[in-house]
Amino acid sequence: MTTLQSVPALGTHPASGSLPSRAETRDQLSRATYDLLVIGGGILGISTAWHAAQSGLRVALVDAGDFAGATSSASSKLLHGGLRYLQTGAVKLVAENHFERRAVSREVAPHLANPLTFYLPVYKGGPHGAAKLGAGVFAYSALSAFGDGVGHVISPAKAQRDVPELRTDDLKAVAVYRDDQMNDARMALMTVRAAVDAGAVVLNHAAVTGLRFTRGRVTGAELKDSTDGTEFGVDARLVLNATGPWVDHLRKMEDPNAAPSIRLSKGAHLVLKRTRPWRAALATPIDKYRITFALPWEDMLLLGTTDEEYEGDPADVSVTEADTAQILDEAAFSIKDQQLSRDLITYSFAGLRVLPGGPGDTSKAKRETVVTEGRGGMLSVAGGKWTTFRHIGRTVMNKLAALPGHPLAEDMEPMNRLPRKLPLPGIANPNAVAHRLLIDGPAPGPRMAPDTARHLATHYGSLAFGIARLANESPELAERVHPDAPEIWAQVAYARDHEWAETADDVLRRRTTLTIRGLATDDVRAGVEKLLADKD
Repeated sequence: MTTLQSVPALGTHPASGSLPSRAETRDQLSRATYDLLVIGGGILGISTAWHAAQSGLRVALVDAGDFAGATSSASSKLLHGGLRYLQTGAVKLVAENHFERRAVSREVAPHLANPLTFYLPVYKGGPHGAAKLGAGVFAYSALSAFGDGVGHVISPAKAQRDVPELRTDDLKAVAVYRDDQMNDARMALMTVRAAVDAGAVVLNHAAVTGLRFTRGRVTGAELKDSTDGTEFGVDARLVLNATGPWVDHLRKMEDPNAAPSIRLSKGAHLVLKRTRPWRAALATPIDKYRITFALPWEDMLLLGTTDEEYEGDPADVSVTEADTAQILDEAAFSIKDQQLSRDLITYSFAGLRVLPGGPGDTSKAKRETVVTEGRGGMLSVAGGKWTTFRHIGRTVMNKLAALPGHPLAEDMEPMNRLPRKLPLPGIANPNAVAHRLLIDGPAPGPRMAPDTARHLATHYGSLAFGIARLANESPELAERVHPDAPEIWAQVAYARDHEWAETADDVLRRRTTLTIRGLATDDVRAGVEKLLADKD
């Protein structure tokens, strides 16, 4: 592994345009009055900032932590129509989800999304029969206009060829359907980049310490930069609270008497090393409403998820021993024991689903997006699904246009006049990008490893060529961060200079896959911290 001394500082890279410094960004935020200040850098806030900037508004986006630093990087990594919603009769919702899923995976971000075949095993004594699930996956594929093939039923033997660890005892049949998956943190970061390309000013690790008021109206926020303690403020004509699980905390800053508007559901996941290759995912019914997933993802196996009401501090959410036991026990319905050894677990994570307030089982609650206006005029947006992040951004923008008095309508382009499927940065055929990376290496010098080329192509698209240039110019940056992972040191430098990475966790957990692979060792972390410190 590369030693700390051999990792050079890049400083500014004028050929590809490094980001402004944090001090420059704070100064820019402090000097202007923005049309819209978005507080919260999860995917809802990011998507709204992207659409608002596209519409011509002057937009600022801040987050107390990292972009997608909480729930938005703790999802099941799926772009999906929501097969389980058919059980509740939500046919229109599934069709809308399919439209958004296919738009993202085919036209908006084909370089960041991957098609994935799902097997739904039907066991003797299970909650659903083969005929019902066969009809369900057929209807599911029909709602996507059969764009991913026709849902059908196959034999257990055929399914086991693609999922070698599939448990076949009492397995009667396997229903088949298709969806898509992604790396949620990478998708969010590319959307931040799209917002900035459209004119938004963004800053992570900047916590709101208070709101600014003018004649009783919320007109900005006071902030503190957690990297150096600098305090500053932002003025805005309108403030959007998109803080996810913290949405009611910010609403109480606006109005101490604000009643709770949401409830939270915890979803925990485990990441394991695979004992053998998987060519399909498992979606195993646990009961009438719940499905447990086993997903081949990032060369690993992702298991989950749980669904239970959470009433604690959102900052304290974590995977408990009970969560781990539940996930493994539920996975054991359809997966052989050798794949479920605790020794194979490399990482675990938990996120919080934001649900509309009210009674009832969280597993049956609709994943609705709720937009409310507070006493001081601050808008709050909460809830929704990753799959529909573009739709949520448009929904919020339509709400902004329809506010009483239409304070922003004259300054913004209506959503129906903007491109419906504007692509995210880096859009390209990942196979073509990987091929170019393999054949365009330095001469003389070693060629890029195939797994690294594929990893860069499917996480950056055409932006991977910028990382390759860094590696070609500085051979130390072409070395692997860890011998068992495809990432190279050039990605760390790129994250620092072009992707707002400030901490080792920003890099190891969200810009790369080293943490989820269980490879964020002390040496790796020290190397990343040294390279981040070399920014200036």
